[in-house]
Amino acid sequence: MKIKFLDSHTMSLNGDIDFSSLEKLGDYTGYSITNDDNIIGFSQSAEIIITNKIMIDNNIMDNLPMLKLICVIATGYNIVDTKAAKKRNILVVNVPQYAKYSVSQHTFALILSLTSNVCYYNKEVKEGKWEKSSSFTLLKYPTIELANKTIGIIGFGAIGRETARIAKSFNMDVLVYDKSDVSVHGYDNSTLDEVLLKSNIISIHVPLTLETENLISRKELKKMKNTAIIINTSRGGIVNEDDLVWALNSGEISGAGSDVLTEEPPKSGNPLLGDVKNLILTPHVAWSSREARQRLINVTAENIKCFSEGNPKNIVN
Repeated sequence: MKIKFLDSHTMSLNGDIDFSSLEKLGDYTGYSITNDDNIIGFSQSAEIIITNKIMIDNNIMDNLPMLKLICVIATGYNIVDTKAAKKRNILVVNVPQYAKYSVSQHTFALILSLTSNVCYYNKEVKEGKWEKSSSFTLLKYPTIELANKTIGIIGFGAIGRETARIAKSFNMDVLVYDKSDVSVHGYDNSTLDEVLLKSNIISIHVPLTLETENLISRKELKKMKNTAIIINTSRGGIVNEDDLVWALNSGEISGAGSDVLTEEPPKSGNPLLGDVKNLILTPHVAWSSREARQRLINVTAENIKCFSEGNPKNIVN
């Protein structure tokens, strides 16, 4: 099998990932390309393509007659035209649940930074302001206990459920909005409005689809408490970025943390990169613990092995 990993460079940090589970499957080549490169040229003769964030559209598939399998080395698969793949009998597979610990951990890193004002206090200490304080402390920014606060979780897959588990350890109340029945996990289904109106913190864990694009816009932000914060470690585009800037700068909500933007990297600029109050941004790294990255490689190798044996799994189309 000819296997081409188009953006394998996105997996390894200073050589900390073992690719041997992929290399032993066949004629494997890893590349470091972007969406601006000649994807068709790199993919010629490939039977299997692995992609993290390289988009595979109808035109690319048209020019790859040998292609049989597209492995998205992530959980979200909006970068692949799955309908076009299905028409050509090309299977698309993903890696579910690989980052439930990593992303939920990052979610709470953002929550704790916002509720404890860690970033602001760290900056002021480094600027020498603590040294000039008239007392033992530098009591300048409000901090908030998570205990007895309500977190609203939008999307209750593996990451949403792990986020709820962590929230419970902080003695938080949990509300859940999901299209599926969450009673099997011990929770009641709340409406989106209930989550927006009652939550002190909202955390988003849904994929980007036509249905979830701009799920949170000005109308939804207006329903939130003005003391509430919102966290997005899912996908850019689920929260309308212009509306989020308005909500933060107008005091409609208290704060926000986001690991994702609509365009990544934000080459064309982004309203969230401007002068925005109480916003923490990280560069789409919530998924990227070493353990999660190695898990991605190993499960993708298993996906390819199962496909070659005629028992494909994790099919999304």
